[in-house]
Amino acid sequence: MRILPSVRTAYVLVLATLAVGGLAMRGAMSALDVYLRKEPVALRADFGSIPAALGRWKKVGEDQQMDSAMVESLGTDKYLTRSYAIDGDPAKGMMLLHLAYYTGMIDTVPHIPERCWGAGGLVQLGEPAQMPLAVEMLASTRPDAPVNAASGKPYPMATVVDPVTQASEDVALPIGDFAMTLTTFQDPKAPRFQQLGGYLFIANGRCTPSTIAVRSLAFDLTDRFAYFCKLQLSARYPLGDTPPARLFSEQAEDFLTQLLPHLMRRLPDWPSVERGGPTRG
Repeated sequence: MRILPSVRTAYVLVLATLAVGGLAMRGAMSALDVYLRKEPVALRADFGSIPAALGRWKKVGEDQQMDSAMVESLGTDKYLTRSYAIDGDPAKGMMLLHLAYYTGMIDTVPHIPERCWGAGGLVQLGEPAQMPLAVEMLASTRPDAPVNAASGKPYPMATVVDPVTQASEDVALPIGDFAMTLTTFQDPKAPRFQQLGGYLFIANGRCTPSTIAVRSLAFDLTDRFAYFCKLQLSARYPLGDTPPARLFSEQAEDFLTQLLPHLMRRLPDWPSVERGGPTRG
């Protein structure tokens, strides 16, 4: 079929207009420091290097390894699933730690208990609820602490001591209202126990317990780089005089107080990234 010259001309003009518009938009976004496509930023160290002893919490057993299908479902091969017990004795209290790291394009739906555990046969008791956590080191800042560019707030700081070399290093802790989304489950085969799972996210130097809010934190249009880390704790408690949620809260606060400085030492140094520093580990 023969295309009329007028139609061909109009088609070329439309393509040219789109091309010019696209270039203009890219130029405007560049001038405004707007980034729709995020670049990855590497971990500073592997999660597996997190110490086996965190205060009174001691590693129990071997780290759990996922097969290729599970890794594909998780959406990342940068993860850690490890059990810790008080004084190394599960009878005194036990926490299962799960970490998963995502960077670059933030389009992965995190695996969370209310979506996964029900498929495993557990029965969810009530709706997920946010559980505030009192971690004392997150409440104080130093006069010389770097300031988070997105919020304008100074980072809480902590000193990490390497358990092998004894070398110390200051690290920036996450900014935000520190809380977990907590869900309670029961196993029909063990009705006298409850399984509790709590999670939060650390994204671009800030934290949130929300799967929705983490996307806005990790996809700030002014950030060239982006990452988020899911931090999940789970524990199993017998029904008794003390509500399982209270036991979980107390143990989670104690465990996270020990874990956070070591975790932040392995996540990207976001104050450095904000200053244009190195993004590779």
